[in-house]
This record gives sequence, C-alpha cells and structure tokens, in this order.
Amino acid sequence: MKKIAVLTTGGDAPGMNTAIRSVVRYGISQKLEVAGVFRGWWGLINEELKILNHRSVSGIISQGGTILKTARCAEFRTREGMERAYETVKKNNIDGLVVIGGNGSFSAALEFGKKFNLPCVGIAASIDNDINGIDATIGTDTAVNTALDAIDKIRDTATSMERIFVVEVMGRASGFIALTVALAGGCEDVIIPERKFDLNLVCHDIVHGNLIGKMSWIIVIAEGAGQAEDIARQVTEMTGLETRTVVLGHVQRGGRPTAFSRGLALNLGKAAVDRLLEGKTGIALGMIAGRIGEVDFETAIQNKALDADSFYQLNKILT
Repeated sequence: MKKIAVLTTGGDAPGMNTAIRSVVRYGISQKLEVAGVFRGWWGLINEELKILNHRSVSGIISQGGTILKTARCAEFRTREGMERAYETVKKNNIDGLVVIGGNGSFSAALEFGKKFNLPCVGIAASIDNDINGIDATIGTDTAVNTALDAIDKIRDTATSMERIFVVEVMGRASGFIALTVALAGGCEDVIIPERKFDLNLVCHDIVHGNLIGKMSWIIVIAEGAGQAEDIARQVTEMTGLETRTVVLGHVQRGGRPTAFSRGLALNLGKAAVDRLLEGKTGIALGMIAGRIGEVDFETAIQNKALDADSFYQLNKILT
C-alpha cells in the first residue's frame, strides 16, 4: 500500500478535522501518500481531491467541522455513481480509503469496498453516538457539552422567571443526546424516540410541583420525538402555565472539539492507517470498553439499542 485517501461524509461532527490531521500526518510517517477527497462521495465521483502534506492540516486540530467539506450524495447509491467513483480511485492509484462518518457512510463504504475489492476502514464520527457496537464516537462528547452548556444557562432564566421551558436537541432517530443532557442538567423530563411518553402525567407532575412551590421546569425533547413548539403549546393548554421553547439545532454540530473528542479522533486516525497497512477492510473504529476497537461494517450499520428506561428512571429519581 502506497497511497490512501481520506474523506468525510454525512453530517459533520466536532473532531473530524482532528481525525483528518491524524490520518494525514501519521500516514506520511508510515511512508504513505495521502489524498484528501472533498465533499465526500460526491468528490470521489467528480475527482475533486488533492494530495495533503504536513502543512495542509496545520492549525485544524481545534477547529470544528471538516476542511474536506461533507455532502450527502444520492448519486453514489447508483451503479453509475459507484463506477465513476472507482474510476477516480484507479486513475489516482488509491490503494485504500479512510471514511470518517456515521452509519450511512459505512453502509456506502461496505457496498463500495465489496463491489470493487477496495480496502475501506471507517472512523466513527456521529454526534448521536448511534454506531452499533461502538461506545463512543467522535463528536458526541462535544455535542453533549454544547447542549449542556445551553441548558445550564436556560436553567438560570427558568429559575429566575419561574417558567417552564421545552428545549429541543438534535437526535432524529436517537435520544442519546437528550437523555444525557437531561440527566447531567438535572432536567425534570425528557422525550425521546425510543420511549413512549405520557404528556398528561408530565403535566400532572408540573401542576403538583407548582402547588408545592416548584415553579420552574425543563423538558428536553429529541427532534425525532416531536417539536418543542407543539409540546409547549400542549403543556400550556393543560396546565395554564406559561411555557417557553428553545431549539438548539445545528449549534450542537459545531464548535471546538473537547479534549475527549480530540484525543479519540487522534487515536482513531492512527488506528485507521494501521488497519489499512495490516490489510484489514470493512471495519469501523471507535471506542469500545474504554479502548480503541473495531466492529465490521455489517454490525456497525445495525440499529443501536439505547438503555432508555434506565436513563429515564434514574433521571426521575434524581430530579
């Protein structure tokens, strides 16, 4: 193996730049030529890539987002799209790919690698921490801390103004961020896609709390479980109490990666290069049981179970 390429696909996550830096600099140390592919699979189809050197990744270790850009590419799912991407691989003498992304990225890498017998290794990067078989992904810690910082600030206002707040966080199919920040932020309730939610019971608790002097309340909702505006309107109708909403949105995707996200990204970048040099393919890398580990793409792209009930019950006990 003489030349590898690195690309970022799907949603961005804080720490992707850190991982790119690690792949490039460690790859060069192993006598590899490293190409950066711009805009994910789209860039591979359209031959938008360039050779990266030590200086190409200077100063990006603390930056959120990805210098390689990212895009969702429906064309890559077609036979013609994959064939055009492989033409780019052959023309540029690329021997292996490092794919930084989530389960959608790994699903595409699995099919592409098998179809053209091309070594592909994935680095798990997803703020939702939803890669099956992997305990921690790049970006999760940063996104959770971004949301938690916002909720801590909202708590100040909720307490001072004696109001109910409904805070919407990211998580289209996963309630991981919502559960984690609700627990860490001492929030009274959390609504997630994985668990049925009884708004009547919540409103009963709010009214009871109001009667005994608890005048503020924070409900965290994952975007995949509903909209903050709808929940707030229903709470006001059922309780007669003033309710405010905050939608954190894409602010959770950006920002400087935390020390944990950076450390994980740096180690995963090195591990990805090592796995390619060892001849491995079709695997996703992430933190497993406190160490850098791997799962095959077939496992990684399955739905990840979330122990929602345990999180929820502990949150109710502690609030």
